[in-house]
Amino acid sequence: MAAFNYQALDAQGRQVNGVLEAETSRLARSQLREQKLFPLEVTPVSRHPGNTAPGPRTARHGMPAPVLSLITRQWAMLLDAGLTIEQSLTALIEQSDHAGARAILASVRAEVLAGHTLHAALSQHPDTYPPIYRAVVNAGEKSGELATLLLRLADYLEAWQATRQKVLQALLYPILVSTVAILVIIGLVTYVVPQIVDVFRQSKQALPLLTRGLIFISDFLRSHGLWLLVLAMTAPPGFRYALRKNEALQLRWHQRLLKLPLLGRHLRTLDSARLASTLAIMVNSGVPLLTALETAKAVLGNRMLCQTLEQAIRLVREGSPLHRALATGQLFPPILVHMIASGEASGTLGRMLERAATQQQAELDRRTAIALGLFEPLLILVMGGVVMLIVLAVLLPIIEINMLLH
Repeated sequence: MAAFNYQALDAQGRQVNGVLEAETSRLARSQLREQKLFPLEVTPVSRHPGNTAPGPRTARHGMPAPVLSLITRQWAMLLDAGLTIEQSLTALIEQSDHAGARAILASVRAEVLAGHTLHAALSQHPDTYPPIYRAVVNAGEKSGELATLLLRLADYLEAWQATRQKVLQALLYPILVSTVAILVIIGLVTYVVPQIVDVFRQSKQALPLLTRGLIFISDFLRSHGLWLLVLAMTAPPGFRYALRKNEALQLRWHQRLLKLPLLGRHLRTLDSARLASTLAIMVNSGVPLLTALETAKAVLGNRMLCQTLEQAIRLVREGSPLHRALATGQLFPPILVHMIASGEASGTLGRMLERAATQQQAELDRRTAIALGLFEPLLILVMGGVVMLIVLAVLLPIIEINMLLH
């Protein structure tokens, strides 16, 4: 059976939206009429056969990441309570308030009822279920521990969602302060300063260097400000587009980012935490190491680190230990490599990967807190210095006139 989205009118004339399953759209309309609903529109639930999503951060085209993590936890609880996959999907469809989630779950349920495995059904929606999600589900189906592994997966998704929200909340205040300060400075330079400086120009007095520089900046912004605004709005998207289209340019850019004093260490720690946590949940779920490594490539944000991981995968496929393969590129933190080596030697790779993920996440939180703690006072000092220069540029001619009068 297939899943269909419908819009219908009830007996009171109110519009009703939902998802139902039927062999054809005609049978779906018949089911609606049996429920005393007048169908307005019945369309099949669309599938997204596109490329895979980059990781746990997003669940595009129908199911946001917070909804996916919530549904995953509810799904694990239902399976642990003894419900079958079909029954649990039905309960999730009835429980969910998100229309896109209901449509996707109904499509997955229809695939399962048609005889496909759950992994195959989820693979029909790669934009919603990232590679790690499908790999863990596949391992759960084979091992019979689907409920336990879904619970671990929910913890993984919620942890990354919490990390993302924490970073966004931490950046919100500096971004707001920077935006307001820049707007205030632009307003002073383009509107207030010219009116004050006109008085000095009429006096035909030789102006100080600082005042002449401020006048030049003011005139430049007033004559070319619109073009600068257009450039500021189009340059970042254009640069990102160029990076996506040119792999060599992207590789050089990511390589330079890793060499920056503070940002480079932060990016390396971020991707190391992603790698360790992804490998931990997949290895503990019984996923083969090579499959786990191939899947983990999708969660790395830096192309240089991804290339290093690809080289490590080739070495592991040739028989090299994982820690030695990761150490060849000398980009991943030594503590991560040594903990993996300890796990391989003792046969507790999954547990050591969990510890490494926890350590890297703690390091990431510490670095983020230090960076934000330094950024906020530095921002205040810079903005205060700019305002002080503007005030001095206005006051210096007044001081000179006052000295001449006396």
